Amino acid sequence: MDPGQITGVYGEVSGLPTPVSAHVKEEQVSDVRTFTVDVEWSQNDLVRGSRFCYSQTWTLIIDHNNHKSIRTVLTPGSCVPISGELLSGHSPIQGLRAVVRETAGHQLLEIWDQHGLRKCLNLTALNKHGRVYDDAHFGCLSWSECEDKLLYVAEKSKTTSEIQDRNVYWEDWGEALTNKSSPVICVVNLQSGSVSVLQGVPQEVCPGQALWAPGGQSVIFVGWYHKPFRLGLKFCSNRKSALFKLDLDGNCECLSGDDLSVSCPRLSPDGSTLIFLQGRVFGPHNQCLSLQQLDLKSGKASTLLDIVNRPQPGEFAGVYEALPSCCWSADSQRVVFSSACRNWKDLYMVDRSTSKVFSLSDTHLPHSDPPFLPPPPPPHLHHQDHQREQEDLSDVSKVYGSWKLLTVQKDLMVVLCSSPNTPPTLRVGFLPSVGDAVTWHTLQKPIKTFDFHWRVLDVTPPPEEENTQYTGLDFSSVLVKPSHPLHEAKTPLIVFIHGGPHSQFPAEWNCTTAGLTKLGFAVLMVNYRGSKGFGQDSILSLIGRIGSQDVKDVQTAVLTALQSDITLDPKRLAVIGGSHGGFLACHLVGQYPDFYRACAARNPVINAATLLGTSDIVDWRYSSVGFQYSYDQIPTPEALTAMLEKSPITHAAQIKAPVLLMLGARDRRVSPHQGLELYKALKSRESPVRLLWFPEDGHSLSRVDTQADCFLNTVLWLHQHF
Repeated sequence: MDPGQITGVYGEVSGLPTPVSAHVKEEQVSDVRTFTVDVEWSQNDLVRGSRFCYSQTWTLIIDHNNHKSIRTVLTPGSCVPISGELLSGHSPIQGLRAVVRETAGHQLLEIWDQHGLRKCLNLTALNKHGRVYDDAHFGCLSWSECEDKLLYVAEKSKTTSEIQDRNVYWEDWGEALTNKSSPVICVVNLQSGSVSVLQGVPQEVCPGQALWAPGGQSVIFVGWYHKPFRLGLKFCSNRKSALFKLDLDGNCECLSGDDLSVSCPRLSPDGSTLIFLQGRVFGPHNQCLSLQQLDLKSGKASTLLDIVNRPQPGEFAGVYEALPSCCWSADSQRVVFSSACRNWKDLYMVDRSTSKVFSLSDTHLPHSDPPFLPPPPPPHLHHQDHQREQEDLSDVSKVYGSWKLLTVQKDLMVVLCSSPNTPPTLRVGFLPSVGDAVTWHTLQKPIKTFDFHWRVLDVTPPPEEENTQYTGLDFSSVLVKPSHPLHEAKTPLIVFIHGGPHSQFPAEWNCTTAGLTKLGFAVLMVNYRGSKGFGQDSILSLIGRIGSQDVKDVQTAVLTALQSDITLDPKRLAVIGGSHGGFLACHLVGQYPDFYRACAARNPVINAATLLGTSDIVDWRYSSVGFQYSYDQIPTPEALTAMLEKSPITHAAQIKAPVLLMLGARDRRVSPHQGLELYKALKSRESPVRLLWFPEDGHSLSRVDTQADCFLNTVLWLHQHF
């Protein structure tokens, strides 16, 4: 297989643009009502080895007889490149646009209106704080009601003594949050051009996700507790945190309960209610969350949507995803969000008056293979699509498997839809009345779609692999393969395993899967027990059973796929994955040494015992093997033995399949020394192994040039050993 061909295919599938954010503005000119939809896109450029962003604008003309009917969509204008933007936000009334931009080592705050640049402040030169936070965990850019103030979060300025003590160790928040240690809430007065740091935040918390409270004299924020020390925050919804309200005079009060994890506070348009996500502390680092609502006048909190322990087929499976910044209906009575549901990501609306959940997508949500007729929705889940037809759902290649809400403003929803054979598609639709369906309009189709078949395979574990504590759980996988195999011979199968482990492979566009399929491979993406979208019981079932339950689930899924599709080649099987997916890949070639022909693992966990002292999420190292964690935990022989026994390194001597390892030198979640440990074990036995080292990359291996290099080398490795 020619490297140029592989690179060309990867450039084709990875270079397709993806919408990342949207803003909606409503205007009334004479008797014509219009909506302007501004969308920001991200796109990879393999030539430069980087990502760039651009914006595009659509104008929707509304039917004057029906204020929720789109009459015409005007042709969008040209794409406009966006350079150096870290944060941006639109004001709700005047439509001003605030931008925090990086230029020549300085961070600038710009305010734009319809006439151009209105104001520019050099935040670095003002020297009130350190770098502005632009991450999804702490970062924010919030306009006040009167639109004369802006709120954001930045690193606290170091004192003179702190600067002089340059060798003193400073904790930060771990993987992908390096150098983010002590955030502060900052307010810009746009009239005077002054910047102030708000005082009164409790010393034991780090503030983030701040927004203005009604009236503009106080702010609401999430505070993460950092005593006695910070743990990694990325991909972890189990960190102790609380909601706080801070007035501009420095008076602070806590709005949420004790010993909980909270995130994503979102204020209703009428200013009466705050919703937020709430979960448990420690245990699974990702989990099913409850949706809480707080009446700001009375201070009373209540549960709008509870944690779902065991969803039945066709039922809402719970909340697992962060809320978009705008997720309220215009009347403040409904909340819209996206969430995992088995192998799908669906779009939901919850009615506050009844707590009923409605699916807003216009595609079926099959849960089985072979064909079935979806059961009537249960009382608390009402599907808006009442035109369900009996059809063969064993191949669902013509439906969207993933719906992601970008924003809902003035009841106009902007969503990203995709599936394994359909790249990101931009669609809009008005939020319907209860019981009605959404009329969806496609604003931007992908440049191309791909001739792949994909289907969902549900798997029931055999009796001997049943979890006695959580019985009756099943799981699923998504099989993607070329519609027309490149050769008449059977198709080689790549088993693709997600990390986490509490993550998910939804039936959405995945450029790695697409690239492999276009090159002639079939790909099986496995959502083993413990994956998101199957209820909290499934997540908890994996605690203490890593290295066994998840390994057997993947193997059962592979056998199920081979039995259900005779076009797959059982003699040409390979396994790939990253992080916990790499952990499972290495387990599989060790526990089933004669089954797989090759393995490719990115930043895999190899020896949980030796990882204990180097990971930024030390709590998960205990929880994953069934031990309770506390900050003062000291390793014991019992705990270390359990970690070792559940690790792939114990099966290294049995590995026969050639192993490709891809490691990020700056990985703080899974130390690259984990991969090196397996590399040395295999080299000492003269087993085929190759190691790629990326000095500038971290756990996700997310740099554009790194991803392209990993894909090329993975395909060459598979081809060589097939």
